Amino acid sequence: MTPSWCVNLFRKQRFWRKTLYTSSLSRGLANESDGGWLRSMFAHKADARKDAHSNLLSKKDTSGLYKIQFHNVKPDCLEAYNSLSAEVHKELHRAADYPCEVVGSWNTWYGEQDQAVHLWRYYGGYPALTECLDKLRLNKAYLEYRKERSKMLISRKTQLLMEFSFWNDPVPRAGPNIYELRTYRLQPGTMIEWGNHWARAIKYRQENNEAVGGFFTQIGELYVVHHLWAYKDLQSREETRNSAWLKEGWDVSVHYTVPLIQNMESRILIPTKSSPLQ
Repeated sequence: MTPSWCVNLFRKQRFWRKTLYTSSLSRGLANESDGGWLRSMFAHKADARKDAHSNLLSKKDTSGLYKIQFHNVKPDCLEAYNSLSAEVHKELHRAADYPCEVVGSWNTWYGEQDQAVHLWRYYGGYPALTECLDKLRLNKAYLEYRKERSKMLISRKTQLLMEFSFWNDPVPRAGPNIYELRTYRLQPGTMIEWGNHWARAIKYRQENNEAVGGFFTQIGELYVVHHLWAYKDLQSREETRNSAWLKEGWDVSVHYTVPLIQNMESRILIPTKSSPLQ
């Protein structure tokens, strides 16, 4: 009987040979004097749509609006920043008149160092987001927090996200876990095709309960996808990802999504003490 690691290695090699061949062939055709029209013969296309991709891919209820924050913190301020943020998040959770909640808070372990990542959910869509912003502008304690926080930050970035309809909702979980935030920047116009493939591919990664949430940007840097995964540790992550290649069909899903990506990034995250996702 062939060892599982041999089967795994063979499938990975087969996939990359196929992908590299198709990619190089497509690039060559694109450089031909005919304008690259033959490349369409090799492209895997999605069906034509007449609606915004946000309406086709996101959940239909009002709980699918999220905000992700990336805060780059001064190295000597990270501990103080975490404590200050935890107190403010706790106050907002107590206040029933704020239709939002912190889904998870982390510090980046591998990736950009001294970085805090926060994921928020808004119940009620854009009206809920606007309501929160209006109330926070009048909240003296929150304004003081922002003033104090600004002394600790180097830079910050925020994106508004929609949740893919085929991913489970992120819910609090016990720890200890590490989290991986995989960020994909797609070719413009390929979000529907990405969703079509991942609606099938996600079934290969849900058996071990590692799939936490899947999102795509609506405001901020566009055509960006975030996949959030949970693992016991780095070894568990390695074993879980390798096991996906032993499942018939996973290599096909990856093969068709790789050409859609401009670039990608992986962050390994450690939850803060106050994070609902532990």
